Amino acid sequence: MADDSGSRIPVYVRDTLQTLAAVVFVGLLLFALTGVWPPMVAVESGSMEPHIDTGDMVVVSDAGRFSGASADEHGIVTYAESDGYSRFSGKGDVIVYMPPERTGSPIIHRARFYVESGENWYDRAAPDAIAPGIDNCDELTNCPAPNAGYITKGDNVRQYDQARGLARPVKPEWVRAKAQVRVPFLGWVRLAIAGKA
Repeated sequence: MADDSGSRIPVYVRDTLQTLAAVVFVGLLLFALTGVWPPMVAVESGSMEPHIDTGDMVVVSDAGRFSGASADEHGIVTYAESDGYSRFSGKGDVIVYMPPERTGSPIIHRARFYVESGENWYDRAAPDAIAPGIDNCDELTNCPAPNAGYITKGDNVRQYDQARGLARPVKPEWVRAKAQVRVPFLGWVRLAIAGKA
């Protein structure tokens, strides 16, 4: 019997190539469904607890995909305009955004309402989402609004991101994605690889 082992691909090479092909296929499928890359983000903080926990992996999509009926022209449904629409047990969309001056990871928080440039948004703010003792727009950080954008807040954070100086109102072009589904604990793998666990 002739030995034809030289013409065959070793089993471990074949298995490795099949595994890589499967990973590429799943990645391409997720990209096709979500419209963004990467289609998943690992959550680094507890600012969205108890709805999204530290170490969760969140599947995200382009802001214009899977929008609710009350979505604005950018595909975002805010807490204020939710009209029964909810994500992650709360009204409105959870967005992943990155202000240009920020270093590090993007922020994943809920879009609360939209403001126009120069708008006094003090009267629209929930009293418990601004610092105690703030009585008017002039005392509130980022009020009047320095630019048009979303006022955002983590579900587990007392104040709006804009009231505590974390970010200016979030311009639609800063929104990288919209959170869709969470996969508990899977993000720890990504955080461990990145040295953030």
